Amino acid sequence: MNPKIALFGAGGKMGVRLSRNLIGSPYTVAHVEPGAAGRQRLHDELGISAQPADTALAGAQVVVLAVPDTLIGRLAAEIAPQLQPGTLVITLDAAAPFAGHLPARPDLSYFVTHPCHPTIFSPEVHTPGAPDYFGGGTAPQSIVNALMQGPEAHYALGEAIARTLYQPILRSYRVTVDQMALLEPGLSETVCATLLDTMREAMDEVVARGVPADCARDFLLGHMTILAAVIFKQIPGQFSDACNKAIVNGKPRLLRDDWRQVFDREEIAESIRRIT
Repeated sequence: MNPKIALFGAGGKMGVRLSRNLIGSPYTVAHVEPGAAGRQRLHDELGISAQPADTALAGAQVVVLAVPDTLIGRLAAEIAPQLQPGTLVITLDAAAPFAGHLPARPDLSYFVTHPCHPTIFSPEVHTPGAPDYFGGGTAPQSIVNALMQGPEAHYALGEAIARTLYQPILRSYRVTVDQMALLEPGLSETVCATLLDTMREAMDEVVARGVPADCARDFLLGHMTILAAVIFKQIPGQFSDACNKAIVNGKPRLLRDDWRQVFDREEIAESIRRIT
């Protein structure tokens, strides 16, 4: 028997994506959206009517919290008294669980799942007329999952639901909550987003020094593609001696020697504290 899912935040940007992918699934879904704009969006885009939280939670075996990290702790505390023992609570990010914002209920199961998003080398990302940079549409993506607490059977259930939420799926990985925190915010935001933002600032700088803006953008994005393909071994190849020398000389100018400490647990914990 497939469980009933209570989806909180169903009318938000992420919630609508999940609601769309749950249409036609074997699960019974009750959608909860407190905001008027979100309820209207849910109705206009998907023809779905939101329900009061009490109604949605009645008989729900699974609760999905598709709300911002800053709200998860408060929302989870509010609904916890209505959750029956054995309920599977799913969050879409490791931040709040890592920070200890979920209720201390050993009789509940906590499952965390997060999308990897389609890789830059996925051809479906660039489908003409319908590009899918985020995932959950036409481009396959991998997902990462963690069972924070609960019986092993709830990992299988959580992963099955996650595959529906984020379809189409390329691969599914099982990690711990701590490992997921290394991936985000550590790898994806603290490192990747920061360096990409720096690259954008570097592009703006060469434009300020006289290079035409379109030229600088095409030059940078084109080099990002081929350099990434070589660095991440998407294709066989190697850099020129000049490029390798530029990397050796550039790293100490751009990066601190101790930059890897951003992955230390106390650093991750402080980053998550700021996020949540």
